[in-house]
Amino acid sequence: MKKSIFALLTALAITMAGCKKFSDFQTDPNKSTTATPDLLLNNVEQSAFQSTSLDITLAVRQMVVTEEASSYQYYNWQRGDYGNYDKLRQVLKMEQSAALLNQSQYQPIAKFFRAWYFLQLTQTFGDIPYSQALMGESNVFKPVYDKQQDIYVAILNDLKTANSMITAATPAVQGDIVYGGNMQQWKKAINSLSLRVLMSLSIKAGNASYDFKQRFAEIVNNPSQYPIFTSNTDNAQLKFYDLDNDRYPYFNSNGIQTAYYMEKSFVTLLQQLKDARLFSFAQKAPNHATAPDGDFTAYGGIKGSDPVDVNAKQQVSGEISRINPRFYNSPTNEPSIALGYPELQFILAEGVTRGWISGDANTYYKNGIQASMSFYAIDATTIATYIAQPAVQLNGSNNIQQIITQKYIASFMNSGWQPFYENRRTGFPVFDVSGDGVLNNKMIPKRFMYPQTELQLNQQNVSDAIKRQYPGGDDINGMMWLIQP
Repeated sequence: MKKSIFALLTALAITMAGCKKFSDFQTDPNKSTTATPDLLLNNVEQSAFQSTSLDITLAVRQMVVTEEASSYQYYNWQRGDYGNYDKLRQVLKMEQSAALLNQSQYQPIAKFFRAWYFLQLTQTFGDIPYSQALMGESNVFKPVYDKQQDIYVAILNDLKTANSMITAATPAVQGDIVYGGNMQQWKKAINSLSLRVLMSLSIKAGNASYDFKQRFAEIVNNPSQYPIFTSNTDNAQLKFYDLDNDRYPYFNSNGIQTAYYMEKSFVTLLQQLKDARLFSFAQKAPNHATAPDGDFTAYGGIKGSDPVDVNAKQQVSGEISRINPRFYNSPTNEPSIALGYPELQFILAEGVTRGWISGDANTYYKNGIQASMSFYAIDATTIATYIAQPAVQLNGSNNIQQIITQKYIASFMNSGWQPFYENRRTGFPVFDVSGDGVLNNKMIPKRFMYPQTELQLNQQNVSDAIKRQYPGGDDINGMMWLIQP
């Protein structure tokens, strides 16, 4: 009898277990099934602050690739993508998770990254979905396109709010691989980004409808309320480690070793200025491998605008420099600077030159050069000698060109698309288009075209945005509001 009852109970238990879904057995009851804000922040930072890209070095005439006709090198790019919206969804999840757990200290960081990604999107395309973006959970699958000017104002307002949300009492965040949870460092990053955004609007600064110059001065003139970067230790940068998925992005890359070379105009610029950063960026040309260290004539480059077949012949001449081996031999190499102190100093130098703030443009300019060269481990004596050269010193007649040129040099293998945006905004430095390899009627594109998926899934709204901005249609040469005089 007892055996029968036991058998019955066993059968009942098996039957009940059989009613459970297979997925129920895949969930560990001792582990959280909800992503916490610290884990999400870690992922967001790794994605946002990885600003090292060979494609960008091709587009801004710092490197050349010889094994293919790169659309970036020959200015024939077409459609961009909306991948940054996927990254923004991670920011939104971090924000929601923090609210659920009552951890408000993550909110200003979320605003920073919202500004970061929306800024990249609008700089790439022009008008984009903003006010109705990321609302899929509310069944908004065809968001309207906001005007670029409205997006810029909203970004600046978000950053100003983010700054005010951080006080001396704001607790540290967890999962922060950039600043170790230090919220005062984040406050500096927020305001430094605001200055980058405001300077990107220099073409619009004379418009009485906006107060961009006043906002710029408000930040610079009130350091206690709006602290900004004060040294390289404040850099918003991603450090690399000799661990899986944490190594320098081009470590052990075969392509960078075999098909990429220094661009001629970039090497020439560094040689003319006797800029020791050349030795940190590049390797001596094979024919000059035994030349003494510090010999500028031991380096050479390929003209990025020449056709692929011409450049392929040049690469075997023995007179062309590859990138410095540390970029592919070192798993840690150097951090990827997404937003740094050198750039900020050049922004301030430009702000003085344009009359937005008072101060000494030359001091800011020299600080930027010194900080950049120090980042590349160049000694103080060499830096002082470099800065003292008449060709490097500001002369008052072409300050903007000199400032942007130094910002350009400091951007090698970091800073993302920033050097391209600076050229688009100021015309400096001049990117060579004289060679027969350049497409797009030998013009440098102004933007990327909207993704094909938008034309399929959100056709009416993207079509309205194109008509509103670009009378000639969706075109890589279209002049977005940001750069219209």
